[in-house]
Amino acid sequence: MLRQSQQQKLLQKLSPQQIQLMKLLQIPTTNLEERIKEELEENPALEYGLENEDGQGDDYDLQDKDDGDYEGESEDVELSNDTAEKVDLDDFLRHEDDDGGSYDYSDDYYGSGGEERQGSPVRVETSFHENLLDQLGMLELDERRQKIAEQIVGSIDEDGYLRREVGAIVDDLAFGQNVHTTVEEVNELIQAIQQFDPPGVCAWTLQECLLLQLRRMPQSTEVKNAIEVIDKYFNEFIKKHYDKIQRQLGLNNDDFKEVIGIIIKLNPKPGSSFAVMNKAESYVIPDFFVFNNNGKLELSLNSKNAPELRISEGYKEMMRAYDRGEKKDKRQKEALIFIKQKLDAAKWFIDAIKQRQHTLLHTMQAIIDFQHEFFLTGDETNLKPMILKDIAQMTHLDVSTVSRVANSKYVQTEFGTYKLKYFFSEALQTESGEEVSTREVKTILNEIIGGENKRKPYSDEKLTEMLQEKGYNIARRTVAKYREQLNIPVARLRKGL
Repeated sequence: MLRQSQQQKLLQKLSPQQIQLMKLLQIPTTNLEERIKEELEENPALEYGLENEDGQGDDYDLQDKDDGDYEGESEDVELSNDTAEKVDLDDFLRHEDDDGGSYDYSDDYYGSGGEERQGSPVRVETSFHENLLDQLGMLELDERRQKIAEQIVGSIDEDGYLRREVGAIVDDLAFGQNVHTTVEEVNELIQAIQQFDPPGVCAWTLQECLLLQLRRMPQSTEVKNAIEVIDKYFNEFIKKHYDKIQRQLGLNNDDFKEVIGIIIKLNPKPGSSFAVMNKAESYVIPDFFVFNNNGKLELSLNSKNAPELRISEGYKEMMRAYDRGEKKDKRQKEALIFIKQKLDAAKWFIDAIKQRQHTLLHTMQAIIDFQHEFFLTGDETNLKPMILKDIAQMTHLDVSTVSRVANSKYVQTEFGTYKLKYFFSEALQTESGEEVSTREVKTILNEIIGGENKRKPYSDEKLTEMLQEKGYNIARRTVAKYREQLNIPVARLRKGL
């Protein structure tokens, strides 16, 4: 038997504006301009420029009637001839039926005489694999061996290593290109490709990569010793057992330092130089600027966060022309519904951008107020313990909103550019009961390791004792965690000459 019941539930639904704002808050300045361009392309009712000061930006609302008709109050607005031509609704509908659509394809960059637009020069770069393929021409291969060499080059990873088995390459050629070859022939071509630039390319292992680079160098005594180190004592080298290697080679300290100096200057990833060159480097564009004006901190927002956007005058005039018109057939009503949707979307987007600016400034100002001493001095030891909840309470915003603001945002100060997340840290209690930022502890830990004797680096136990002597109540596992967060290796791997 079907039972019916009534329940009361408290549900939270987000409006389109709230969803729009949440997405915009997460976008850093570097991507905001691209997001705005996407919106401009999708919505012709939105355009660059300042809103008019006459306050007529919202005169486009339609009234929903029960009978399905859309009627608006007629405005006493006299349209000029130019404007009337722009907003002729019949003309708008007529152009909608054309194959070309209703968009105006004219370009301000073209003159009336049809002059060609002057484009910006585009930098053309050669990728890592393209560079290797270009060098294949030096081998003077026939068509069949050229295909085999191209397959080998295509199997090389971006860092320059060949990690695919020779047997698998032979199978790939047989099944994929109907080219039959042998393991010996593939190995012969691999050895030829290993002589390409950059040195060390097409190696199977790090050891082989380093040896390929050393053998391309002028064969001095130091280089020959370096080859012997990598060839015979590679495991000892990567574990930094330098004393054992030095005894085996019978070298004094100065000679051995020269040998190790040659090795550490080699490139462990020969393909990385091309990857860095071709990669669109994500250089930091600060979202905020903080200036110290005679002890008074002044905050400003990057101008790219405050674009000049407005609702298209042409679309608003279309609405006015419709209100003035007497004929309202079905096609006109459908067109006006479309226009109203675009106008609403444009207004929502402009409001979301403004709200984003306000939220960013409000949150950043709270961070400055909380970490006032640091922004005045730039001393990391002046950073106070601060979590997202602290800023949320100061700004009366949700913790998730503060998190979105802090994510991928940067602030430029006179002491450098910092990620906002840099200012958030947990608290650590000292022996006196005072709470200090974990950032302060990490700074001191980094300074202690930076000043240690590299021949006898401090162990985690020793680092813990030294921090405890300074008054920080900290455990060894916490020291190890902070050291890893600072990307500092263990004592054995920090050992030097």
